[in-house]
Amino acid sequence: MRQAVTLRQVAAHAGVSRQTVSNVLNAPHRVEEITRVKVQAAIEALGYQPNRTARSLATRQAGLIGYCLARRPGRSLFMDPFLHALTEAIEGTGRRMLVFTAPDGEQGIATYADLIAQRAVDAFILSDTVPDDPRHSWLASRGVPFASFGRTWPEQGEQPGPWVDVDGAGACAELVRRLHSAGHDQIAFVGWCDLLAMGAGKDRQRGWQDECARLGLLEQAAYADSDSMDGAASAAAQLLDGSTPPTAIVAASDLLAVGVVGELRRRKLRPGHDVWVTGFDDSVLASSVEGGLTSVSQPTAEITSALVKRLDAEQDPAGVLLAGQIVSRCSAPVDL
Repeated sequence: MRQAVTLRQVAAHAGVSRQTVSNVLNAPHRVEEITRVKVQAAIEALGYQPNRTARSLATRQAGLIGYCLARRPGRSLFMDPFLHALTEAIEGTGRRMLVFTAPDGEQGIATYADLIAQRAVDAFILSDTVPDDPRHSWLASRGVPFASFGRTWPEQGEQPGPWVDVDGAGACAELVRRLHSAGHDQIAFVGWCDLLAMGAGKDRQRGWQDECARLGLLEQAAYADSDSMDGAASAAAQLLDGSTPPTAIVAASDLLAVGVVGELRRRKLRPGHDVWVTGFDDSVLASSVEGGLTSVSQPTAEITSALVKRLDAEQDPAGVLLAGQIVSRCSAPVDL
């Protein structure tokens, strides 16, 4: 059998010290890119396979980042591409992602405690955050490294730990501005009913509401009784049957927007002509709808890169709020 390649052999092949090779494997952010590339080339050329168990014992690190996959229904279609991008970003630092599930709220804390006690992970990436999410303060109080995709909107004080989020309020306000500039004075909102307590949904609604108030527009809103196209269609029907039916509808997600579009077509109304419709997330649905759905694209690569960098930061940086980008399609040609 072929003898295993050693760390010393990799170092000699790359012309660096064994400590540099170790840093590339365990803490790549500490190594200059040109050196990191050279060491990685030596690792591939020699076929070196790090012993994960030995590395864990030596460094007291597992080389794994924990990520909890939410159990609750109504997950955004954005989360699938987000998870792929996050996995690649973590693997780019020489680590892997450990995906697990846990109950919502305080009950789920036991799962995090168990992973920490077993030293199964070195840190956590949190997502699917809710107002006053208990995970953040619990992890911060124990000095466990983590970074959060999403805000918790605490009633008092600042959010514990580093976070990265997309400015949903800003994006929806910009949608209202562009729709108004295109001649729309009746701009309604379709959001979630049972999920209205979620921070992201309220954030998007706030952007629409504040901009309507600033422009002096009538505020019309309806809420889907479920996170489904049928629920959104029912909400749209309420608006369209009202005394002042809207000429444009801002939906809190692409799924809701597609439901709105379906209701318009059922009534023989033309999306993008009779009533303009926008969504949020720029998911696969946005390009699947006939003529395309105008939506807000979230900068996935920028989000995941910022999250991983915050895991390795020596000090907790302030939160990072990124801008969404409006992608204009036929359902609401807001760039015109």
